[in-house]
Amino acid sequence: MLKGLETMVSLLLIGVAAWGKWFGLVSSIRLVAGVIGVGIFLLFVAFVGVCGALMHHQVLLFFYMIILFLVFMVQLSVSAACLAINNEQQKELLEVGWNKSEATQKDVERTLNCCGFFHPNYNGTCDADCFSNPLSCNPCAPIIQSHAEEVLRFVGGIGCFFSFTEILGVWLTHRYRNQKDSRPNSGAFL
Repeated sequence: MLKGLETMVSLLLIGVAAWGKWFGLVSSIRLVAGVIGVGIFLLFVAFVGVCGALMHHQVLLFFYMIILFLVFMVQLSVSAACLAINNEQQKELLEVGWNKSEATQKDVERTLNCCGFFHPNYNGTCDADCFSNPLSCNPCAPIIQSHAEEVLRFVGGIGCFFSFTEILGVWLTHRYRNQKDSRPNSGAFL
């Protein structure tokens, strides 16, 4: 059951990343490649778990259990960080991200119809539609922060839920790994 859940999550990661890039919602190829890479890794881990369970292979189940535990630790840490970040830390991280890439700035300004981070720069350039009427342009920081706060809470909660299903998978794998093999030679332990 849990291997099916991992497969579903990995395929969902791959599909959402590809969909976001295809429809132009995400412009960073590195971000899309990273999400697809994580999805492929989780698909591989699920495959190792299925093979280990079908063959009742002790070594595959052991490595599946160890990798799943490491994924659990990373996912729980990231989820806790998403839930624990406060507004001031969000502002700092968003400003660093804003200043890092002009392409990201242009994408955000165009998508959210805002100009500048804390205040619109009327002497510069802006890709937003509102830039033609400067009085109607709002800064991007409050808009981004409201979206970021909502997304961080959602991602943190979903990540916590799936991390605890992964620890359940580790426990079940450990129990299954130590069971007797049910094949005709029932006295054999593999």
